Amino acid sequence: MVKLRFSSPKILETVLTALKPETAKPTTARSKVTVERNGLILTLKVEAADTTALRATLNSYLRWTSALIDVLENLKPAETPIQAGRHN
Repeated sequence: MVKLRFSSPKILETVLTALKPETAKPTTARSKVTVERNGLILTLKVEAADTTALRATLNSYLRWTSALIDVLENLKPAETPIQAGRHN
């Protein structure tokens, strides 16, 4: 089990929403993952047939989570073209 604490509920919800489909259809029968939210904590529960499957699964989910956070944080300060082009 891995617990990740988020500073933003919005980012946590986005990451959870992005990871959920991956848990519904595992790419291999060697591991199973569930993701849960408890406050600002995202919990990844991994069941694996062996240590190789455990390591591969954890690495995948942690990489996906890290990539999602990086993208979301880089989008924060930027204006979208639609917002920048609006005139009041």
